[in-house]
Amino acid sequence: MEEKMIKQISLFAENKPGRLANIAEKFKEAGINIRAFTIAEAGDFGIIRMVVDEPDMAHKVLHDAGFTVSETNVLGVEMEDIPGQLAMIADVLSEKNINIDYAYAFVTKTEKAFLIVRVNDIRGAVKALDGASVRLLDMSDVHNI
Repeated sequence: MEEKMIKQISLFAENKPGRLANIAEKFKEAGINIRAFTIAEAGDFGIIRMVVDEPDMAHKVLHDAGFTVSETNVLGVEMEDIPGQLAMIADVLSEKNINIDYAYAFVTKTEKAFLIVRVNDIRGAVKALDGASVRLLDMSDVHNI
């Protein structure tokens, strides 16, 4: 079941000009590619969540640069890039009483969309989505995006 989960890097950063540029530059120097990210503003600070091709290295790079950083298991859900797919995923999870804590999505050149979700019951979500024949990404998929 662990292979169905992907690692997300989260960091707490001051909400000021240049902060994201600093993070991106550190990743550039380390050869880390950001596949998806979101920023949530929280006053003077922000929470940056991202899926990268080398999460362990990204964690080390950010930690060594003085950032408060953590890794979280999330799910990467493959969907057709058509109306109604998010509704289907949300329905599958809600039928099993699984809450989506947060989510962010992106599309690729392949007519597929990918949804990154953090849920309150990740193992239950894997079982529910597998049961609905929904394809989940693994870390090798993240490398190949």
